[in-house]
Amino acid sequence: MASFTAVLCLAFFCLAAVAMAAQPKTPVAVPFGRNYVPTWAFDHIRYKNGGAEVDLVLDKYTGTGFQSKGSYLFGHFEMKIKTVPGDSAGVVMAFYLSSQNSEHDEIDFEILGNRTNQPPIVQTNVFTGGTGNREQRIYLWFDPSKGYHSYSVLWNLFQIVFFVDDVPIRVFKNSKDLGVKFPFNQPMKIYSSLWNADDWATRGGLEKTDWSKAPFLASYKGFHIDGCEASVNAKFCNSQGKRWWDQKEFRDLDALQWRRLRWVRQKYTIYNYCTDRTRFPTMAPECKRDGDV
Repeated sequence: MASFTAVLCLAFFCLAAVAMAAQPKTPVAVPFGRNYVPTWAFDHIRYKNGGAEVDLVLDKYTGTGFQSKGSYLFGHFEMKIKTVPGDSAGVVMAFYLSSQNSEHDEIDFEILGNRTNQPPIVQTNVFTGGTGNREQRIYLWFDPSKGYHSYSVLWNLFQIVFFVDDVPIRVFKNSKDLGVKFPFNQPMKIYSSLWNADDWATRGGLEKTDWSKAPFLASYKGFHIDGCEASVNAKFCNSQGKRWWDQKEFRDLDALQWRRLRWVRQKYTIYNYCTDRTRFPTMAPECKRDGDV
C-alpha cells in the first residue's frame, strides 16, 4: 500500500502536499478595497462582483494598475490572475513587491504576452540594494487566459520563493554570507499593473503590440496579503520569528517542493541569468547555491 501511495503521489506531482507545505492557511478572499487602491488611470479599472474581482484595461493611450494600502516586511502574498486572451504580444501583466527607498528592493512576477497559440512566459526577477539583472523565464504548462491561476510569493529572512498554483518555480536564498544583499530591512508595497512593453517584452521587442486587438483586458481577484505590516521607514518586523512563515519548515523547500522545482527547471525554463555567460562571464555568487542553478 505504501508503494502504491508513493506512485500515486508521483503521478499527480504531489501538488496537494506542496500546497499544504507552501501555505498552511487557506487565503481568505477579500474585496479589492480592503487591501488595495488604484494607482493610476482610474477609469481603466473595472470592478465586478462587489469588488471581489477587478479588470485592468490597456488601450493605445494608457494601461493601469493598483497598489496595496500598506507596506510589508516579510510574509506571503498571492494574486489570482486571468491573463489577456488571444494575441497579447507586447503586453505585460505584473504582480510585484517594491520598496520606496533609495537602495531599491523588488520581487517581480511579470507575465509576458505572446502571439496567438504561442506559449505564455513568466519572468521573475529579484532586486536587492538597487541591483537587479537576475531574470529567469519559464513557459507555463497551461493557458493562463482560460481561467484564474494563483501567483504567490513567500518571503522570509531565509528565502524568497515564487509559486504558480502552489508549484515553486524559483527560490532565491539569503546569500548574505557570500556578499549578496538580501531584502530584509525595507518594507515593500504590493503592486499589480497592465501595460505596454513592446520594446522588449515579446522576442526582445521584435513582436509589437497589435493595437487593432485593443482594448486588452486582464482580470484579478484573490487579493491575499498575510504579511508583517510596517511603515515605509521601519527596519524590522515587531513580530519577527513569531509568524508562520518564520518557522523552521519554511526556511527551505521540502523534498516534494524541490522535486517540483526541478521539474519546472527541466521542462519549462527557457532563460536563467545564472547560466548566461554572454551577459555574465562570471557566475553571480548566489547562483552557487542550490536555489538558482
